[in-house]
Amino acid sequence: MPIFSTRPARADMTLRYRPAEPRDAAAWDAFVDTHPDATFFHRFAWGGILATGFGHRPHFLLAERDGQVCGVLPLMEVKTLLFGHSLVSLPFAVYGGPLAADAETLQGLAEAALALQRVLGAPVCEFRARGGLDLDPQRFVTPEPLYFTFRKTLPEGEDDLLKAIPRKQRAVVRKAIERGLTSRIEHTVEPFFSLYAESVHHLGTPVFSRRYVRALLEGLGRDVEILTVRHEDRPVCAVLSFVFRDEILPYYAGGGPAARGVGGHDFMYWALMRRARERGLSGFDFGRSKAGTGAFDFKKNWGFAPAPLPYCFALAPGAAIPENNPLNPKYRAMIALWKRLPRPVVNRLGPAIIRGLG
Repeated sequence: MPIFSTRPARADMTLRYRPAEPRDAAAWDAFVDTHPDATFFHRFAWGGILATGFGHRPHFLLAERDGQVCGVLPLMEVKTLLFGHSLVSLPFAVYGGPLAADAETLQGLAEAALALQRVLGAPVCEFRARGGLDLDPQRFVTPEPLYFTFRKTLPEGEDDLLKAIPRKQRAVVRKAIERGLTSRIEHTVEPFFSLYAESVHHLGTPVFSRRYVRALLEGLGRDVEILTVRHEDRPVCAVLSFVFRDEILPYYAGGGPAARGVGGHDFMYWALMRRARERGLSGFDFGRSKAGTGAFDFKKNWGFAPAPLPYCFALAPGAAIPENNPLNPKYRAMIALWKRLPRPVVNRLGPAIIRGLG
């Protein structure tokens, strides 16, 4: 499909854009590892993981200058009957968008994405960049941020780590320690999946498949781990986290009423921070949340300052920015119904629905 161009960058160099192939994985990740704006979600493995977990088609774009990687853009085609057709970097990720060594390469990757969008007939192309992208505002719209991210550096010592937690949350953590809560790292789908499924069912949100969790554990190696909290040897909550460079990102967390009764979630994040420091990690990324939600307030109460996420969109004529999120009033009745359905039913139906909500 001849949608990528080769053109001179300077008199002695050639800039080329092409679809990435499996043989490019090492060179792709080497570029990501050295780029200052790279995130965990820019890793090459995501193409296969999202294809396996949700059936979406990867369209990873590579920029080369004289055979050397100078830019990457991980894109996935999301196409469902319920939620439409889009090209996203990346679905089921809080961050994404193009990474480039220079402004010319950035513009070229954006042009390649627009060309791919036209060929696929996708009404929407979305870049989930953590920071702003210097792209043509006539072609890429950046709306008022819906999501905010929460990141900070962790103190080194365990005592300082505990003292850095705001007083109210610190009291909850201390009480959980007195109750004898424990934590440990695991590398199995259960009990994490059941705890997470229970949590999202309570929120009225579909759950993904166990297959996706297995793909994460198998595809990302030691950079993904699960921490499980137990009370009286019973699992009460768990969190699946990603590690990138010197930062840990708790990504999927869940638990039931038992966790809320014993301060399990607060203890869990305290244990995860302590675990991060034990691994030599200094950064903690609390992930994204929507303003006005309980998760947003929870992270602020832990002393994290929100930073807006300036996602941008390229829209075909007549297309609108998707609003596929629980805050959309049109989903209110559906969410209420979903909460009332039996757990076996929602676990069976959830993966088919959520694949379009990433």
